[in-house]
Amino acid sequence: MIGRDREAEILRLYHAEKWRVGTIATQLDLHHSTVRRVLAQAGLDAGRVSVRPSMADLYVPFLEETLKQYPRLRASRLFEMVKARGYPGKPDHFRTIVARYRPRAPAEAYVRVRTLPGEQGQVDWGHFGKIRIGLALRVLWAFVMVLSWCRQIFLRFYLSAAMPSFLRGHVEAFDFFGGVPRVLLYDNLKSAVIERAGDAIRFHFAARQNRPTSADENGPTLGPA
Repeated sequence: MIGRDREAEILRLYHAEKWRVGTIATQLDLHHSTVRRVLAQAGLDAGRVSVRPSMADLYVPFLEETLKQYPRLRASRLFEMVKARGYPGKPDHFRTIVARYRPRAPAEAYVRVRTLPGEQGQVDWGHFGKIRIGLALRVLWAFVMVLSWCRQIFLRFYLSAAMPSFLRGHVEAFDFFGGVPRVLLYDNLKSAVIERAGDAIRFHFAARQNRPTSADENGPTLGPA
């Protein structure tokens, strides 16, 4: 599979630069079938893409019918099935063919959440393995706060995720940003939430200094007291 940025580059080179499929595949170090798949997913008329005859063409109806009935069937199993039916190709190339015809799940719809400057900050801990200090092996944590409006990020490493480090991270983040967001969003991390049952949330003692204003599936939101 290729990333979104690579797919966008394929579409740009094809539409804006008028490159051929083979040229795009060569320059981006991709298989030509991958380039064709990206173009087809973008709604490109198949007639505009020159596709050379393939030894798999005779087996495409069988693949489509089988994948329609068993969309999660592995490519290796499909290869054994078409091989038993006379397919002379190799398994590596066949995987690319299967990817081209495998049904794809419908794209999920997302609602973009917009915030005002200074309205919201998102807080979490990140785990970065362990670090050796002298003879001791310590866990390395990173306190992270991100401003939702501008995505400016504050990150500071600590040797503990305990409450003193959690509170110190807030203070240093506020000092770094030069202010305090109106609302802080926590992703159910234990430093802020002790337990949760549905919409009922029991906050950590230090977090209860701020009153809860709302809670959603992503975690509790704390607002000013």
